[in-house]
Amino acid sequence: MTTNSVSNTAPGTVRRSLGRTRPRYGERVIQVVLLAAALVSVATTVGIVVSLVPPTVEFFSQVSWREFFGGTDWAPLFNPPGYGVWPLVTATLLITGIAILVAVPLGLASAIYLSEYATPRTRTTFKPILEILAGIPTVVYGFFALKFVTPQLQHLLPVNVDVFNALAAGIVMGIMIIPTVASLSEDAMAAVPQALRHGAYALGSTKRTVSLRVVVPAALSGIVAAIVLGLSRAVGETMIVAIAAGNQPNLTFNPLQAMQTMTGFIASAGSGDLPTASLHYKTIFAVGALLFVLTFAMNFLSIRLVRRFREVYE
Repeated sequence: MTTNSVSNTAPGTVRRSLGRTRPRYGERVIQVVLLAAALVSVATTVGIVVSLVPPTVEFFSQVSWREFFGGTDWAPLFNPPGYGVWPLVTATLLITGIAILVAVPLGLASAIYLSEYATPRTRTTFKPILEILAGIPTVVYGFFALKFVTPQLQHLLPVNVDVFNALAAGIVMGIMIIPTVASLSEDAMAAVPQALRHGAYALGSTKRTVSLRVVVPAALSGIVAAIVLGLSRAVGETMIVAIAAGNQPNLTFNPLQAMQTMTGFIASAGSGDLPTASLHYKTIFAVGALLFVLTFAMNFLSIRLVRRFREVYE
């Protein structure tokens, strides 16, 4: 028995085959633009490596690896010169550590408040204000550290604080990266499904318990990525340390004394009148290559941590 199908197509309408689609040139243009943006990022990284490698190789052809990584005296412009990079490395790590100690607690507290406690109106008001800190030029932060934070430390602390010191630079650098940690962490917490919160509340949990034991662990991968991104920015910061920390490469762990970071040395040496073919000039590329390797290692570590603590919800 044969059954005839009844067409529901209205008279005058044009029926189109479902197997044929019109070419979407707009989407192809978007794909090409996005691919070009990705290739520009890759090409920029390759260009940085290519520009750093030849001068760095020439530098190490005249200075031994043992002297560079084993020495404790950094004085490339003096006679006799010293090429021990550890004063620059310790200053960079110390100031970055101070910045992280300032930025992580304040940034996470701000993110938890905006995500879990603030009303939608408060969130839309305060989050843009918080992110304004990220748009302030770093040279302004540097003068703020030198002219305001340092005098306050000299007045409040019972010990001697140098005019140029690592503590003021680290505190202000931490204030600078608070928006990075807070904004990205808040975005990660906002992506946590509401069902997890509702389930915790149904079990009688308080808001503090839900925030710290449910939301934060669920958003841990995003929080770790935000912290590492802030850490990378702190390591590469130049103007704050150049203005507030000083230009004295001292191998010390006393944050109340003047220090010189790797970026501070690159800024001060690169703005001088060093001959481009001299060994002194090539020290800039050697320090820059070391800074690049440190930043790359931190980004690689962040990717591993994000993949390890990543939570996928359906």
